[in-house]
Amino acid sequence: MHSIESSPSTPAKGMPLHYKVLIGFVLGTALGLAGHAYALDAAWIHSVIDYASKPFGQIFLNLLFMLVVPLIFSALVLGVAELGDIAALGRLGWKTLTYTAVVTAAAVGIGLLCVNVLQPGLHMDPALVQKTMSSNVLKAGEIVSKGNELRLMDLLVNIVPHNIVGAMGDDKQKLGIVFFALMIGIGLVMKPTAGTNAFKNAMQGLFEICMHLIGMFIKLAPYAVACFMFNLTFQLGFDVIQSLIWFVVTVLLALAIHGFVVIPLWVKLMGGMSARVFFRETQEATLTAFATASSTATLPVTLRVAEDNLKLPRKVSRFVLTVGASANHHGTALFEGITVLFLAQVYGLHLPLTQQLMVLVLCILGGIGTAGIPSGSLPVIAMICGIIGIDPAGIGIIIGVNTFLDMCRTSLNVTGDLATAVVVAHRSGEKDLDATALEKLDDIVR
Repeated sequence: MHSIESSPSTPAKGMPLHYKVLIGFVLGTALGLAGHAYALDAAWIHSVIDYASKPFGQIFLNLLFMLVVPLIFSALVLGVAELGDIAALGRLGWKTLTYTAVVTAAAVGIGLLCVNVLQPGLHMDPALVQKTMSSNVLKAGEIVSKGNELRLMDLLVNIVPHNIVGAMGDDKQKLGIVFFALMIGIGLVMKPTAGTNAFKNAMQGLFEICMHLIGMFIKLAPYAVACFMFNLTFQLGFDVIQSLIWFVVTVLLALAIHGFVVIPLWVKLMGGMSARVFFRETQEATLTAFATASSTATLPVTLRVAEDNLKLPRKVSRFVLTVGASANHHGTALFEGITVLFLAQVYGLHLPLTQQLMVLVLCILGGIGTAGIPSGSLPVIAMICGIIGIDPAGIGIIIGVNTFLDMCRTSLNVTGDLATAVVVAHRSGEKDLDATALEKLDDIVR
């Protein structure tokens, strides 16, 4: 069995990192709510946010994002090179694409079902809608402007970048980096020479460096998530949450159904793995995704969990998870579908079945084209609203609770990526998926 030579630094003995993240979440939330209730107008607490908690959280994300591009590139180049032949790449690619499309469609379908049953948009007070939209008018305007710039055909065309350096600096063109890395990997397979072998070794070195550095940075996640939740809850308090409680409940219910019903069944029936083992061994990646609200920033942890915990072959995990971080967004697609129908309900618009099916298709495509960064789905939602005939400015209604829901749906995105990797590895008949190791894991869980 392959073992990953380059996993991030193993967490120090003591409390596991994901437990620290949970403590940071609870502590940050409690302090933020207390601040909102008792010190909302205090100048000192605003100074703490402006000069401490907000900059620290952003620096943490920047530390991860600065290594995302070299990590994605090196991991995918190595993953393709290790496949050994183009036919194997084609089979792996088609399996990944097919499973991603099917399960993403299931996620969006669950979201549309929940929003049609619960009707969260009908529980909104019109006066509160206007107040919420007016308070977020500037931010909503920026999102709508970005949404107007998006075109589905542009997303397709940008998969093949005309300037790879420019694509590296544009979150909307991350799929371009994936495509470029695939081409380089294919070139390595087709042209095995001393020079190409040296390049492959250089990619291995780059991959190891990125994994090690991000392993160091990720130890700051508990403090970062405490800052994120403190900033969020101090700003919102209970009032905004209460006003959007039906929307929040609808999203969380749909995420829960997909995450705790569909994915476990999928992993068990298609991946041959116990759901208990799967969730136990992936919890670190799930909570890291919650802390960062970014599937791309979580990628190093996702890779390590797949190879060290789930015992997946690295040639499968590196390919599926690297592509998945940019294109496999179950939770995001689900959220986009719910939000579009929610806004339609708020505006009193009835979308017939044909239009809802159009929303489903657009959300599947939008989930692929959404940047794996915090709030990356909002411009896509604005674009879909414009196509359907809904005022995109309505997105200002949900901005207040979006950060928290973004953390939740990113957790599902990463869980879905790992589930896809398990299924693809199993259905591909990869011998590296050690059945004995999995049985031992199952015994441990029991």
